Amino acid sequence: MSEPQNPRWTWSRIARRIRVPLGFVFATLYIWLANPSWTSIAIGCIIAAPGVWLRAIASGHVKKNTELTTSGPYAYTRNPLYLGSIIIALGFGVASRSPWIAIGIVVLFLAIYLPVIKSEESFLRGAFPEFGNYAKTVPRLFPRFSAEKDSTRGLFSRELYAKHREYNALVGSLLMMLALALKLVWSATKTRGAF
Repeated sequence: MSEPQNPRWTWSRIARRIRVPLGFVFATLYIWLANPSWTSIAIGCIIAAPGVWLRAIASGHVKKNTELTTSGPYAYTRNPLYLGSIIIALGFGVASRSPWIAIGIVVLFLAIYLPVIKSEESFLRGAFPEFGNYAKTVPRLFPRFSAEKDSTRGLFSRELYAKHREYNALVGSLLMMLALALKLVWSATKTRGAF
């Protein structure tokens, strides 16, 4: 008979704790491995922008740990913040023009974000009895095309947006794209200096 697993050391719990520091490590590797072009940066920005927008809108609706949020983007997907992050990551993958970064993004999603999503949903299921019915009608990640009229109601709150500091997604995205542009300029300068 196996011993019961210590809930303090489940992978989803570990993944939740390491995802932010791991993001900083990945950002450093990203800049190092990226091989951007002006076109890839422009296309990457176009792809990432809706992800930043989705995260912003979702953060203005979510009332973490106090109520089950089902309004705004939460009427279409149970995890609009993570969906926004995936869209942003796709944009950065395209901007980087690196197959290693593309592989890294997929690995991070499968190894870190998927377990975190499942863990958070387990918490919500225990904390909010209505989560079961919500989960039956609203997809986990990829959004449905229509929602019940009542479920889309709910006003965006600037206070919640500020409280969750979601502006960091916009600032971080802009800084990373700027870093790619600087790398591109530096590489071009270095190449010209070699002749």
